[in-house]
Amino acid sequence: MLEFAPIRWRSVSTVRNMLDLPAMSSESPEPTKASAPPLPPPKMSAPGMSRPRQADQGTPEETAATKGPFWRLDREMNSYFASFLVHFVLLIALALAAKTSGPRAVGVDLIATPSVPIPSFESGSPIHQAGDDRTNGEPLAAAALSSAVTVDISPDLPDGSSTSEPLDDHNRGTPTDDTANFMATMNTPMSSMLMGRRPGARPGLVAGDGGTDESERAVRFALRWLMAHQREDGSWNFNHHKSRCQGQCRHPGSEASTVAATALALLPFLGAGHTHEEGEYQEAVRQGLYYLGQRALATEHGYDLRERTMYDQGLVGIVLCEAYAMTGDAGLRGLAQGAIDFIVHAQDPEGGGWRYEPGFPGDTTVTGWQLMALKSGQIAKLSVPSPTLAMTERFLDHVEFDSGAQYGYMEPKLRGQATTSIGLLCRMYTGWQRGHAGLRRGVALLNKWGPSENDMYYNYYATQVMHHWEGDAWEKWNVKMRDYLVATQATDGHESGSWYFPEPKYGDQGGRLYNTAMAAMILEVYYRHMPLYRQVPLEDSF
Repeated sequence: MLEFAPIRWRSVSTVRNMLDLPAMSSESPEPTKASAPPLPPPKMSAPGMSRPRQADQGTPEETAATKGPFWRLDREMNSYFASFLVHFVLLIALALAAKTSGPRAVGVDLIATPSVPIPSFESGSPIHQAGDDRTNGEPLAAAALSSAVTVDISPDLPDGSSTSEPLDDHNRGTPTDDTANFMATMNTPMSSMLMGRRPGARPGLVAGDGGTDESERAVRFALRWLMAHQREDGSWNFNHHKSRCQGQCRHPGSEASTVAATALALLPFLGAGHTHEEGEYQEAVRQGLYYLGQRALATEHGYDLRERTMYDQGLVGIVLCEAYAMTGDAGLRGLAQGAIDFIVHAQDPEGGGWRYEPGFPGDTTVTGWQLMALKSGQIAKLSVPSPTLAMTERFLDHVEFDSGAQYGYMEPKLRGQATTSIGLLCRMYTGWQRGHAGLRRGVALLNKWGPSENDMYYNYYATQVMHHWEGDAWEKWNVKMRDYLVATQATDGHESGSWYFPEPKYGDQGGRLYNTAMAAMILEVYYRHMPLYRQVPLEDSF
């Protein structure tokens, strides 16, 4: 069980009383705080909005203690005032000592003492085992995707539907024959969405949904690479050169957020059923969770887990909720709920989406991660307000095109493949039924576009959409996506088990760590989440 040891806030007056100092005179008024809670809110940059933390930011007490009115001293001081000055200097010294002890003076303090060290790989040693005969070194040429398998992609709608067929374009709430009683089946997966991660369930789902021994082996190798690039403090860095790799693997990323990198690296472990209580990588997962917990900042709106933007919050929220849902570890519940609470607070109150900072007008990419975190919270049976989810639909309505078949970034005209796949997945999770016209046309577009050769962001979301959809469209997509990733996984030296695809925005910024985590989760799709439109017994939930 993960144990959380909160640091209680101590005000200047509390420290002074401990030192038996006299009360301050009226010339130096002290900020007063009445019975501050164990985890107090930070100062806000504006009402209802929290300011991003800085690495060298001190506590409010430290700031107050260093701004006293003692810029002018009379030459003749009585003994009383001299005594007070001595104690005040002592107080300053204590405050500075606390400030230099670390960037966090409030929040959650997690102390991890690993019982077993994370295995390290010797310089140049391959992560793959002997007998793997796949291509070594760099990913295959771009043509490998189209040549991996020949698939006849029809421009018609999936499952044989014609584009001229009348569809329920105007009525999103009316189920068709193939989606009768949809909401009943929708409620069932939300409590059973992670059941496929159990060891006993995975083999059958892999075989039944289109996975292979090769795809499972690729996931295992990816997890080994990720573990080998975890840092000593339990975190990951998109610049994997800052880990024990020390430059042995090429293509480091430039994104600075260690919180986002750590969460993204943990997701494939959880997706394959490894938690801090079960599985081959318990210690790696445990240390990663501890690192995220140490980065949490308590606010009046929940736990702020951002290091830079709301991307961080969404990713960490998914990790914490999944880890809690899979283990029931009471030590995670409060932190997971606090992460959800902050996401709820950060939603744009007008448009319903999320962007880099709390309350800002939303964009589709940031909103996608927040909604997935909220849904993970529902899976974990945490409190997720219904109005928050309803507001998310308002945002999706704002950025949709062609009645929900495509989606833009902040408005419909900026639509693309990645934003469309995100929007469609969000629509599935917010209750669109399989017979909805916009959803059917959107799936047909993904079917026509097919997997990308280098955009793992698009592939990650689109693969989930197609897997939830199932049928012929999924089978065609899966064969191409699966075989391409298996063929392009590096198998040489320390890079063995990883992927890198040059893509200007996410691929280059996230580097090899980002590409590896995303590719691994794509190959885990068979069991990472149960298909939304498939009947799942309630008793099979975690």
